Amino acid sequence: MELLDIIILVAAGFVGGILTALLGGASLVTFPAFLAVGLTPVHAIASNLTVLMPANLLAAYDDRGQLPRFDGALAWLVVASLIGAGLGSVLLLMTPARVFSVLVPLLLGLATVLFAYSEKISGWLRVRAERDSAGGHAGHSVAALVPVSIYGGYFGAGVGVLLVGVLSVGAKGDYRVANALKNLVNGLNCIVTTIILSGQGAIAWPQTLVMITGSLAGGILGGRLGRVLPRETMRLVIVAAGVLLTAIYAQRYWF
Repeated sequence: MELLDIIILVAAGFVGGILTALLGGASLVTFPAFLAVGLTPVHAIASNLTVLMPANLLAAYDDRGQLPRFDGALAWLVVASLIGAGLGSVLLLMTPARVFSVLVPLLLGLATVLFAYSEKISGWLRVRAERDSAGGHAGHSVAALVPVSIYGGYFGAGVGVLLVGVLSVGAKGDYRVANALKNLVNGLNCIVTTIILSGQGAIAWPQTLVMITGSLAGGILGGRLGRVLPRETMRLVIVAAGVLLTAIYAQRYWF
């Protein structure tokens, strides 16, 4: 790696860590940074999924008091999610590089939309899951959770929005419980994807570890900035960045 590459990765990780602590959307910064330092799209997304793991696990541990009792229903939900994430990683490895390059702008655009309309999407998913399940327990969310986890293992950007919506049913509408569950499930999913992708040599470890150092520092600062920065202003900035990056990579891979 050249010095410029290290600076880009640390800076992107730092910003991504701040975004993770504030309101999400880190992949809209970290994934393009991996592409900018020369990784192929498949290697970039594999490395990006690994970068997200420490932040999710630390967030779940920090908010562990909000996690529900670990019973059979929750265990089944976690297992189903892990299977889904594993399938997503396998699909990623099976996708030809040329095809994935074409998908990059579409996936970035999807992540931008998910982030821009996160509250509405989460609410819609919650309503559908509640309508389809009579008891409202975590185990009834499995049917919706598996495809969400497959997407998480395949690309991951914006998956937190989908997870919160699905898991809100098991949390009985309590956002903090759903968010803690989301962090736990997403962190465990990232462990599975990291194992699978690493075993196939898809993760660029030097670049990934450099970015993780930046993300940890950004996460610490983000917790403090969250007390003073207006969330909606930050959301607009991130959405604007997502639109711009989608356009840039559409020009790069489509024209």
